[in-house]
Amino acid sequence: MGNFRKTSYTQREFYEDRHRFEHWYRDNSVYFITSRCREGFRAFETEPAKAIFWDRFDYYAQLHGFVPWVTTLMNNHYHTLGYKKIGSDLGEMIRKIHGSVAWMVMKEIDVRHVPFWREKGNKDYFDGCIRDVLQAVRAYRYVLNQAVKARHVRDWRDYAHTRVNIESNIAIARAVELKAFLEKVPYARYERKKRRGHQR
Repeated sequence: MGNFRKTSYTQREFYEDRHRFEHWYRDNSVYFITSRCREGFRAFETEPAKAIFWDRFDYYAQLHGFVPWVTTLMNNHYHTLGYKKIGSDLGEMIRKIHGSVAWMVMKEIDVRHVPFWREKGNKDYFDGCIRDVLQAVRAYRYVLNQAVKARHVRDWRDYAHTRVNIESNIAIARAVELKAFLEKVPYARYERKKRRGHQR
């Protein structure tokens, strides 16, 4: 399984019947990552602002060994799905992307929006390790069709800020070869959902 750890801003596993928010750091894993600007602020409405995001995202993804499969940038959030061989520096990668993007975009649009990303509970991004092929297929389609879902376009290919780096069948087949899915790792959040499902 390789190195694996998780962090949370709270030590309590559950709060009001909800599983606590956690960041996972696991080697050889397929990650779904998403983040939204605080209060839905439309920081990326302009093309120069979007260009800043892509420049910093591409730079730090390569620097930290994150291989994006598919990524979509909307006006106030982004989603990406990809593979990371070394999971321990995921947080550092996101910190650099978010910090540089926030500073440069606020300068570009001449608006101070601080904190730029962070939501309630000190959450500035969500990450999840993909469990199996089915979840990978669904996550890929979800990221791919963000602009379609928002009714900006009818076909994802018509949205300039959806970027496919690796076709889904090729990416998923490689992840299977690498045994990069989370199938055999106990995950309380999923196990709890399974138990609930069996009780219904």
